[in-house]
Amino acid sequence: MNEDFGGDIITIADEEGNEFELEILDELEVDGQSYTVFVPANIDTMNVDDPDYGLIFLRTREENGEIFYDSIDSDEELDKVYEIYQAILDAEEEEEN
Repeated sequence: MNEDFGGDIITIADEEGNEFELEILDELEVDGQSYTVFVPANIDTMNVDDPDYGLIFLRTREENGEIFYDSIDSDEELDKVYEIYQAILDAEEEEEN
């Protein structure tokens, strides 16, 4: 994981205008596309059965120096990014041991 991340909070809005605070955990690149990994900023107060609990992956793009986060609508793409991120975490854990 990139040690530069963690603690940075962003606020995003969904298609219905609901705002959410997310904490940035890491960034990764898969097949030339950038992704940012988040957790809900209020994870301590969330119910573990809530579908929004846990890691959130968003596609990252930059336009005119501004960063935008897009949802990943393809289950296949999301699964691939998740699996690659999990492999990175597993490799880092092995290094630490």
